[in-house]
Order: sequence, then structure tokens, then C-alpha cells
Amino acid sequence: MNPLHKKAWRALAIMFVITAALLFLTAGTLHYWQAWLFLAVYFAASIAIILYLINKDPALLARRMSGGPFAEKEPAQRIIMSLASVGFIALVLVPPLDRRFGWSHLPVWAVLAGDLVMLLGWLGIFFVLRENSFASATIESSADQRVISTGPYAWVRHPMYATALVMLLGVSPALGSWWGVPVLVATAPALIWRLIDEERFLVQNLQGYREYRERVRYRLLPFVW
Repeated sequence: MNPLHKKAWRALAIMFVITAALLFLTAGTLHYWQAWLFLAVYFAASIAIILYLINKDPALLARRMSGGPFAEKEPAQRIIMSLASVGFIALVLVPPLDRRFGWSHLPVWAVLAGDLVMLLGWLGIFFVLRENSFASATIESSADQRVISTGPYAWVRHPMYATALVMLLGVSPALGSWWGVPVLVATAPALIWRLIDEERFLVQNLQGYREYRERVRYRLLPFVW
């Protein structure tokens, strides 16, 4: 097997084990059907995207394999990604705590709706990756990089963040809790900080981005911001 492919599958397997351990150990039980369904939906979508990148865009797969606070070159981005990582861990931990202590009770339809929202977010992420082969997991500019203004990039300047937010919005209800939603809201300022800092970097380092920013007026939400 290609070393890059091995790295991708190994990283996904490690993430699965860690996520499952966080969910079930925090909940204190394996009788947590919402978590089992969440794992199936979240990682089935992840597998589908990895398979697509392996077959259609291995260069993008390589770019996506390097991420997180320590992969960032800009000091501000290391801080931002550290905050975002803490927020994601909290988003995974709060719902199983809710399951353990019974803070809220969601009907089955709300849980399934959360899974559906997650899938819609993953679908949006797929369209972004299909459109932009330069969608690295870190903020950088490569020698051959060009401005992408088609597909979802014709609507907003940062569709990856927009679609990732949709996916993350579904996590808490998918895990049977409302209490993860405030965690996501509390993490949103870090995302906005990252987005604004990324625009500063791209204006300085990517030819044509300033003009693109003037053409596409909205950063994250069409007709809003």
C-alpha cells in the first residue's frame, strides 16, 4: 500500500479509537445508541472522502494530512488551532456527560436530524475539496496555488469553514444532547479569528486574492457576512 494511503488510514483509525473511547468512557456505558450511530455516520463520511482523495486527488490528501496547532507556521494560528482543538474535544465530551447525568433528553427524531445535518455538512465539505485542490489543513501558499472562484467559492470566500460548521452543528444532537451546542457557539470566535487571519495572509501571499475578495463579498454566510 502507498505510504500516504497507510498514513491516512492509520490516522483515521487512531481518531476512531480515541473518539470512541472519549464517548463511551465519559458516558460510563456502551449502551449509548446515539454514540454508535454517530460513529457510523461520522467515520463512514470520513472514509468516503479519503477514498475519493486517494483516487482523484492524492496531492490534496497529502495536504490534508498535516494539520493541527503544531503544523501551523503562523504563531497566531497555533493559538487559534489550540483553542479550536479544545473546543472540538469539549464538543465530543459534553454530550456523553449529558447522557451520564441526564441533563437533557432528545427525541429520536432530533437525534436522527443531527445525523442528517452532519451528513449535509460532510457533503458540503466534499464539494469544497472537489473544487479546490489547494484546500490544505494549514494556512499556507504554494508556488503553483491559484485563486479558486468557482463552485461554492462563488458564493462565499470560506466555504470549508461554512460547511464544517454545518457538520459540527449536527454533532451534539446526533449524540443525544443540546448541551454541546453552546460549546460550539463558544468555539465560533476562534473560527472567525482564523478566517480573518487567513484572509490577511492570502491577500499578502496569493496573487489575485485581493480582487477575488472584492468580487465575492461574503466570507461565511451568503447575504449575511
